[in-house]
Amino acid sequence: MNILRKILFPFAILYGFITAFRNFLFDKGILKSHSFDLPIIAVGNLSVGGTGKTPQIEYLIRLFSPTHKIATLSRGYKRKSEGFILADANSNAEILGDEPFQFYKKFPNILVAVDANRKNGIEQLVNISKPDIVLLDDAFQHRKVKAGFYILLTAYNDLYADDFILPTGNLRESRSGAERANIVVVTKCPANLSEKEKNSIERKLQLESKQKLFFTSIVYDEFIFSEEKQLTVSEIKNSEKVLLAGIAKPEPFFDYLKNENDTILTYPDHHHFSEKDILEITSKAEGKIIITTEKDFVRLKGNLPVAQLFYLPIMSQFLFEQNGFDDCIKKFISNT
Repeated sequence: MNILRKILFPFAILYGFITAFRNFLFDKGILKSHSFDLPIIAVGNLSVGGTGKTPQIEYLIRLFSPTHKIATLSRGYKRKSEGFILADANSNAEILGDEPFQFYKKFPNILVAVDANRKNGIEQLVNISKPDIVLLDDAFQHRKVKAGFYILLTAYNDLYADDFILPTGNLRESRSGAERANIVVVTKCPANLSEKEKNSIERKLQLESKQKLFFTSIVYDEFIFSEEKQLTVSEIKNSEKVLLAGIAKPEPFFDYLKNENDTILTYPDHHHFSEKDILEITSKAEGKIIITTEKDFVRLKGNLPVAQLFYLPIMSQFLFEQNGFDDCIKKFISNT
């Protein structure tokens, strides 16, 4: 914790009081939460960014889209548009935001919508084409809608139990907010997570008996992709290249691909690339291939040469009891 964050400790106490009071008003029904007569699953976190919400949402899409009409609803962080928008052929990352646009491009058979007002967004989706399931992206603190099922994510190297409220720490609300979760998923675990470590984390999080705990890791693809072709990671690993990321906590992405001769470019999470940025990237690349994340790819596509620009897909993989996770969600949906 740096010195500035320590100095801001009184503001963290104040912020914690405000968020706790807000939650109290919702818990007591003084502030209204709106429910809907269809399965709504909220995926979110207590901390600011970097817990792996996008691959978790994609896991749920892959699980249910073969048998259900799925809709995702996000606020569309940093988009250059307002109100409710349903993704269509005219959409792009500036209109939807990078993550919703990524959902739209990868899963053309689902409904993808954005609206900062989640209640209005769900009402619009129901009116347009009533989905079987709505997945709320980054909506754990959006209490004006009462989801039927809450999935809380916390990163292995940054557990909410070890953190503190903003601005001293990175929590959006008190750790007690985890009590609203039906399931807690510890993300970004090492693939060889031991039973001892698993049990240690379980003791630290102190979940209630009604809550379920699961562990996942991030799996990187063996291929990188452009709009025209794909290459194996093994064949480009030792080549000189540019690695570029505008995401929270990009170190694992770089570590998976880099060698000592690579150029590493980092930008803020959800960064909108300016003409100056594009010129810098082009200058650094000097004809070499440029590898970025999927989220960055949807914002960079069309601004950099097709032959140079590639992205590396990732997926969420359960380390233990994947069937148990699936069964929990399926039971909720069948009972709704």
